[in-house]
Amino acid sequence: MLNNFLRFKSIIYPQWRRQVSPFMKPFVDTFYSHFYPVYADKRPPQTPQEMARFMVDWGIIQTADLQSLSNAIYAVEVQIETADRDAIPRQHDGSPVRIPAQWERTERVLISWGRMYPNMWAMHAQMAEAISQVATVEILAPTELWARAIAVFLEERGHANMENVQMLVLRTDDIWIRDYGSIMSIADNGERVAVNPIYAVLPQYPQADDNGMGSRWAAHHDIAEQPLNLHTEGGNLWSDGQGTLIMSSQIFYSNRYYSRDTMLDYLHEVFHFDKAIIAPRLTLEETGHIDLLVKLGSEDTVFVSKAESFSAEEVLRKVKRLFERETNAKGNPYNVIELPTPPLYLNWFNYTIRRAYTNSLTVNKQVLVPVFGIKQDEEALRIYEDALPDYTIIPIDSTIGINGGGAVHCMTKEVPMLG
Repeated sequence: MLNNFLRFKSIIYPQWRRQVSPFMKPFVDTFYSHFYPVYADKRPPQTPQEMARFMVDWGIIQTADLQSLSNAIYAVEVQIETADRDAIPRQHDGSPVRIPAQWERTERVLISWGRMYPNMWAMHAQMAEAISQVATVEILAPTELWARAIAVFLEERGHANMENVQMLVLRTDDIWIRDYGSIMSIADNGERVAVNPIYAVLPQYPQADDNGMGSRWAAHHDIAEQPLNLHTEGGNLWSDGQGTLIMSSQIFYSNRYYSRDTMLDYLHEVFHFDKAIIAPRLTLEETGHIDLLVKLGSEDTVFVSKAESFSAEEVLRKVKRLFERETNAKGNPYNVIELPTPPLYLNWFNYTIRRAYTNSLTVNKQVLVPVFGIKQDEEALRIYEDALPDYTIIPIDSTIGINGGGAVHCMTKEVPMLG
């Protein structure tokens, strides 16, 4: 039992970038170099030959023919654009905007590729492959060479619709694009608006590129920006597109200078909505985000994590009762569907890891559901299939990614289709 609770798995955060004393820095770098390609963060591969060596050395591609791999990286045909780091997006006029529901039509989904986590490439590939069948998948990479390497990796796997794969050279600090990416919304005139909250939640890591990603991305795509003077990561926000916003109480922990009333007043200035439902946040969980508690399947269907984890039983029971008595903004009651809740475990004595099947992505009649290689996976997939018979349910192996505290929803960001 102790082996199941206490684990020593990859930590999907850039530990080697931690702000430590100059005396400790060499020791930190040396330690993490055993697990991550720290050298490639300081000096990324500069040539196709260096990139080929990187991919083979870290087990990303299995081949002894480095020259052929190098040639493939050089010659791969893929759509690559480069965002201007200094570009400033045009500003929205400040009128309230609507956040579409995830089951509305999606044009593209953004993924910030985990290049520094070689064992994460397969999970990102699974998501990209599934998304590319029904929408454009836009992959963010820090250099054109990284983008080419990712494209070769996807071609080697052979499951992606490469016509729907686009690369954008836009540097980010980490993979959790749900939280630092724009909250994509629709203005009354029908145009898209990138609502960009404040993102600065992990002061021990440098995150300037994450915090600036939304503005740079909006400028590149000529999408108007609306700043949001709140710390509200996208993982803590569900919308049914019909007037209901759902968040956890983390919104108040992250913005202590707001009361409930002033918070809702400010949100009404930015978003069109009629009703906000605030659920309690999980205990012993770092983010406090609603997507680890709740998943909207439709405007009146809500998935919740079942109260079967001893460490979160009380909170999960409260969440279920909340939605059993609540209605959406239209006044319709919710059909509350429980998903299994895998037990919590502790990674490296420090990181409490909660696995949640609610951390899924809906995109154009598909639902990408995280699975963890455990017995509850089959039950969770069956529940999704029974509850959403018109959707294709696609399991995504999230056993590595969950060690960073998130899964499919946390690593993706949808952009609604216009019209």
